[in-house]
Amino acid sequence: MGSTDGNIFQRGLGRADANFAPLSPLGFLPRSAAIYPDRVAVIHGDRRIVYRDFDLRARRLASALTRRGIGPGDTVAAVLPNVPAMLEAHFGVPMAGAVLNTINTRLDARTIGYILEHGEAKVLLTDREYAGTVGPALEKLRRKPLVVDVDDVLYQGPGDRLGEIEYEALLATGSEDDAWTPPADESAPITLNYTSGTTGNPKGVVYHHRGAFLESVGNIMMWPLPPRAVYLWTLPMFHCNGWCYTWAVTAMSGTHVCLRRVDPPLVFQLISRERVTHMCGAPTVLTMLIQTPPAQRTTFEQVVELETGGSSPPAKVIRAMSEMGFNVTHLYGLTEVHGPSTLCAPQEAWERLEPVERAEKLARQGVRYPTLDGQMVADPKTLRPVPADGRTIGEVVLRGNTVMLGYLKDRAATDTAFEGGWFHTGDLAVQHPDGYMEIKDRAKDIIISGGENISSIEVEIALNRHPAVLMSAVVSRPDEKWGETPCAFVQLRPDAQATAEELIGFCRDNLPHFAVPRTVVFGALPTTSTGKVQKYTLRERARTL
Repeated sequence: MGSTDGNIFQRGLGRADANFAPLSPLGFLPRSAAIYPDRVAVIHGDRRIVYRDFDLRARRLASALTRRGIGPGDTVAAVLPNVPAMLEAHFGVPMAGAVLNTINTRLDARTIGYILEHGEAKVLLTDREYAGTVGPALEKLRRKPLVVDVDDVLYQGPGDRLGEIEYEALLATGSEDDAWTPPADESAPITLNYTSGTTGNPKGVVYHHRGAFLESVGNIMMWPLPPRAVYLWTLPMFHCNGWCYTWAVTAMSGTHVCLRRVDPPLVFQLISRERVTHMCGAPTVLTMLIQTPPAQRTTFEQVVELETGGSSPPAKVIRAMSEMGFNVTHLYGLTEVHGPSTLCAPQEAWERLEPVERAEKLARQGVRYPTLDGQMVADPKTLRPVPADGRTIGEVVLRGNTVMLGYLKDRAATDTAFEGGWFHTGDLAVQHPDGYMEIKDRAKDIIISGGENISSIEVEIALNRHPAVLMSAVVSRPDEKWGETPCAFVQLRPDAQATAEELIGFCRDNLPHFAVPRTVVFGALPTTSTGKVQKYTLRERARTL
């Protein structure tokens, strides 16, 4: 006979210290250090850092920051390449309770200055290589952060030291014995990442401890990432915190192989010498590897798992990578969802397909991560799923624990992005009958070139500052190497003159180099009856140039 006292599971049961702990990726490092203290955690040139020391250095960083008054609610920015200090910052900064803001090293001084100001950075870790843009950015700030120079022995190029203290000296002021604890609230912010969006200034995307933990776990599950993986950092750690692999590789006690920049011959050397098993990168990286002359390639015996995002790699690229010993997995994601959210999970039946047909299947964006609660291709207004016919286009909308907290200091943009209880990506796709999603177009104002998000409006603003330009419109143009590049359509002022080279040079002085148009077309811009530029017409023209 059933109980008459209601739900028996509501009596004396619930959350307690013994059965609940806030989710955070910070615990991955001390766990690996406790189990595998002498395993190599980080490789940088000839330098080897074992897990014991990786953990101690992160703790020293946290302690040093805390002793300088840095704590919850404070931002620590980093303009760094893929060096050990960047990995240590992913643990040490949030161990101090602070929020890590990794800044794209390719940005111009104005944008870096805006990010430092908007994110209210209290500390900045920076490398000498970027002094040419970081220095002018700092000069424009009303409140300057504590600047810490990271002297990398592998960098021998030009660049002034900008800081008050060097990184190793900063670590020496901290102690590995100082206690740190995960945040009591797992929804506390852990990192701040800026994305171009569709406005002139970038938006600040706030990640949380719970999302970073689950994204890391999702990466491990979906690739999958095995124990003792050797991961080569061809993906910048400033991109979505390295798609959260900064934490995921550490969780599996793997080895991080650092790389300041993608140099194809060096990539092949490291794959062979360090027996690399995994790496990530934009389709541009794949193209660079394919185009490397055979004489500059170092052979390797193991199959290297490679994840790529951004625009879909052509079937011929996937096939060429396979012939060189890489197994390519395509995925999809955004800064706003901690990186990857969808992966093209391979099916056994695809192995029996012809190479071209199999490559076409693998080039789709695929199915959702198990750590993402929901994914739809839907009508953006009604939020009704489109038919799974592979033809009907809808917007990709997502929701779940790996979606951002929101845009920093921009409630209106956050509310718009979360309308209807879903995160609106702005990306257009179709749903195939087998459940796999395929992106057909991107948010109209975003150009993805070599893995970099470029706001067409930001490029237009720069072009329109030129005295000879009346108006401009920027769209994407397909590019074999970069996936796509900005193509500018420019209408000059009456009686004014300018050359394509002049406008490209003007943009180079006012924009990050990856955002500079590669093509400039002069003429009257097509507009609607209300005066709006018909960008879809320009996109079609750009494809035929």
